[in-house]
Amino acid sequence: MEVYTEKDKLRKALNVFKLKKNSIGMVPTMGALHEGHLQLVIKALENNDKVVVSIFVNPTQFNNKEDLVKYPRTLEKDVALLKTVDKDAIIVYAPTVEDIYESNTIAEKFDFDGLEFEMEGAFRDGHFDGVGTIVKRFFEIVKPDDAYFGEKDFQQLQIIKKLVEKYKLPVKITGCKIHRESNGLAMSSRNTRLKPEYKDAAPFIYKTLKAAKIKFGTKSANKVTEWVENQFKNHDLLELEYFKIADIKTLKPITRKSSKKMYRAFVAVYADDIRLIDNIALN
Repeated sequence: MEVYTEKDKLRKALNVFKLKKNSIGMVPTMGALHEGHLQLVIKALENNDKVVVSIFVNPTQFNNKEDLVKYPRTLEKDVALLKTVDKDAIIVYAPTVEDIYESNTIAEKFDFDGLEFEMEGAFRDGHFDGVGTIVKRFFEIVKPDDAYFGEKDFQQLQIIKKLVEKYKLPVKITGCKIHRESNGLAMSSRNTRLKPEYKDAAPFIYKTLKAAKIKFGTKSANKVTEWVENQFKNHDLLELEYFKIADIKTLKPITRKSSKKMYRAFVAVYADDIRLIDNIALN
């Protein structure tokens, strides 16, 4: 498996494939790979001749510097895991901060038509500027035909679609369903940092989302939100940061149900000092 740390060498290698009319897929990650990431890679391989998996902990999307320092970095394990999927068709791009930002580690400013101010944006100042900066940079370097993102970060997925639309980037964005552990917990690199008692408690998040979906069929969004908030108030270990029911296109909180709109419930929860997010389609 080829592993590149410099964009210029990666570009040269990819140009050879493109001259042969090979299609290029991309799966951007921050490493600490798990089965959820592998499912994205498998999907990419189904539709492309080569797949670039980037492994880069992007500093500009962390508003919490302590979280940046603690984020797991497991490149050797990640490469070994990717080899179990395909040794030849996958290319790893694991750049340094210098290779990406060239001594200017600052996020660009983006206008995502308001998507960036909802939910995660309201609690993580500048986060989506950092996401937009790194994804746009990856697309400029790799020039993929297709790119794949998980729906666990549904707001991020919608923002990347908006990025591609506004900047007219020639890449097709595909969202892939949330991959869950056997107990329902959405797979995340952060899960490895959960203490045992919090790991045991965390499936309560998805259990509550599923119950909220059922209630949404007969109750108002406000009533469902109130019920969810009370569930977490009564939980000994998990602390709710937010629960929102939103229109999937605008990501704005629901004001009144409409049969013509699609809604999704979003949640962010602290399990000790580990922040977990999840979401579920409601209709």
